[in-house]
Amino acid sequence: MITKQRTQMNKVESRAEIFLLALQSLSKTERDAVINRLLEDPKLREDIIDIALIEARKGEPSRPFREYLAERGRKAKH
Repeated sequence: MITKQRTQMNKVESRAEIFLLALQSLSKTERDAVINRLLEDPKLREDIIDIALIEARKGEPSRPFREYLAERGRKAKH
């Protein structure tokens, strides 16, 4: 049985694939124009930067958030 959430995700993935294929079919000049338009929108720019940073840091080791906060607190006191 396919759940509603899974069906919605398939729709999202399908739309994403369509947009990606459309973007890839453009010439470099057209593709650059679309990307520049996306970056002109402050909210979209922030989302794009966040996604790029997450992808770039995927291989880095993680640590508990409380540990980070404790270290940050120690640094702030010095």
